[in-house]
Amino acid sequence: MTTRILPAVGDPDAARSLTTLLSQLPDAEPAGPVTDSTQLIDTLARLAGEALDELPEVVLVHERIGPVPALELIREVSLRFPSVGVVMITTDASPHLFADAMDSGARGLVTLPVGYEELANRVQAAAQWSTGVRRHLSSANDVFTGPGGTVVTVTGAKGGVGATVTAIQLALAAQASGHTVALVDMDLQTGDIASFLDVQFRRSLVDLALITDISPRVLADAVFSHSTGLALLLAPGEGERGEEVSDRSARQIVSALRSRYEIVVIDCGGQMNGANAAAIEMADTALLVTTPDVVAVRGAKRIVRMWERLQIRKAEETVTLVNRFTRNTEIQPPLIQKITGTRVAAAAVPANFKELQAAVDSGRLHELDAKSTVKQALWGLAGELGIVKVSATPKKGSALARRNSGTVKNDRGSVGRPRRGRGGPAEAEGTR
Repeated sequence: MTTRILPAVGDPDAARSLTTLLSQLPDAEPAGPVTDSTQLIDTLARLAGEALDELPEVVLVHERIGPVPALELIREVSLRFPSVGVVMITTDASPHLFADAMDSGARGLVTLPVGYEELANRVQAAAQWSTGVRRHLSSANDVFTGPGGTVVTVTGAKGGVGATVTAIQLALAAQASGHTVALVDMDLQTGDIASFLDVQFRRSLVDLALITDISPRVLADAVFSHSTGLALLLAPGEGERGEEVSDRSARQIVSALRSRYEIVVIDCGGQMNGANAAAIEMADTALLVTTPDVVAVRGAKRIVRMWERLQIRKAEETVTLVNRFTRNTEIQPPLIQKITGTRVAAAAVPANFKELQAAVDSGRLHELDAKSTVKQALWGLAGELGIVKVSATPKKGSALARRNSGTVKNDRGSVGRPRRGRGGPAEAEGTR
């Protein structure tokens, strides 16, 4: 049986010597090495998206891989791709590191300099384990085997630009189309999702921060099931407790959520910390919300440049949403795109706070009128980002089903891109 091996090694010299040894292993089919953690996750996700059998049996992770630390990377691979055997390559073979590696999900350690016999034994053991897991998963249809759900982060260029409203409406749009959706408040000090949705719940992100193995039952205990069908994971009521959520725990939480939900929307607020930076780095889509004024656009540019310096996210991989947009504003979307270097979303949200005020003040943002131009634009954005099942048959009794049945006629708040015909939000509010 052929064993497919994917090495993740950032050091070119170590990669060459490891590839040479792997090519000498019997029945081994080594792939070209990936050079960083992002490339590894992207490669595995692409292969898993094609078919479970396309994944390599063994992944080798060098201790100096970056930018995500090796142990955290191993944990993420183990959570997202449970049928892949991960082996860590390290100069430190101490019992302490061995225990940490096993806790993270590794199937073995190989010490540097790499020896042929040790490498062959570890690879063979990991491959046999992987084969057994895949045999089990192939007979268990209810076991999660895919690359994980889609993660969308929503970040404000500064406070008050509408990131939370955007995150909530994106989650509602995805849920209404038939997805299972988790909405996470990672604005750890000033999160307001609970207030916007009239929720009182004592559990929060902090309850998961110190747990090393987040099981489905543990996750379910920390999540609030909202009447809309959304699963809410809230920020702590005491802002100072947000410091307990580290970047490592944030990675574990996001990985656990994406393994249980098809769509995970994370409100990162307008302030950066280690936790939401980790979430943005892991996200499939990073949305940056700004308003068309000098201060906010300057803040958006500052955040984008910071993400690039910290190797969190490239500018061209970021989508910018223009909120409170009017035709008369001097700063238009093309200028914002040029200043930030990001891709500006086709959907722009009109400046119409009067539509929102009653829903916001009552904490019932989920009951926002379907005819609201703000809601139309944000649900159109959800279609643009690809987080809605546009052609899916809505569940009986859902808001989307009621609209399609004719209860609400001429509803322009349905899921999809903004209509550009006469009277549609794109033309009425000048979203181009």
